[in-house]
Amino acid sequence: MRHRIYGKQLNRKSAHRTAMLRNLAAGLFEHGQIETTLPKAKAVQGFAEKLITLAKTKSLHSRRQLERKINDRNIFSWADDPSFPEDRRDNAFFEAPDASEIKRNRFGELKKSPRLVEHMLEKVAPMFEGRDGGYTRIVKLDKHRLGDGTDLVLLMLVGNEDGPQVGGGVSGRRRQADKRTAFAKKLAAAGGGTATEEAPAAEAPADAPEPEAAAPEVDEKTEDA
Repeated sequence: MRHRIYGKQLNRKSAHRTAMLRNLAAGLFEHGQIETTLPKAKAVQGFAEKLITLAKTKSLHSRRQLERKINDRNIFSWADDPSFPEDRRDNAFFEAPDASEIKRNRFGELKKSPRLVEHMLEKVAPMFEGRDGGYTRIVKLDKHRLGDGTDLVLLMLVGNEDGPQVGGGVSGRRRQADKRTAFAKKLAAAGGGTATEEAPAAEAPADAPEPEAAAPEVDEKTEDA
């Protein structure tokens, strides 16, 4: 039994699961959004939001806690790669650093680049100064993973959403609700137009005499009798 055990195992051992969550969170903070499966997105969502809350304090203690919970590593290593597509260098969340900020040794190994924890403190945390929670969102995509066909989702930071996967489509339930609303407005307009076309009944003046009651008709057959 799993009494008071929070979270999903995701078919992995604890060490493997921890490393996977750290890598997913690091990719989320570096790129602003990641594409993964729904169970993984739900598992890393709470972990990433706790790290953002921790980074908002901006103290030496919080920095040490971040370094303990997530691996501080070099990011934006692709900024000086000429083969990397130009349209993907600057996404809707963070601007890629200049190629001069990336240093490599003579063997091409990465020597200097922005660090993940510093990026979280300087770029990610200021995005949510006025927000007390709910820093991420999950957007379901119309895509499936090759192999097992599982559904893919987009886990992204809230604030600078962009792209057709966020607001380009309208769900079937929303279209049906809009049709019902439009039909109700049409019926209300038709009913209101009929009521206004009818002329109001003329009211009799207060001083007018009451009409005399008509005399009852007498049957001729009764009189003859």
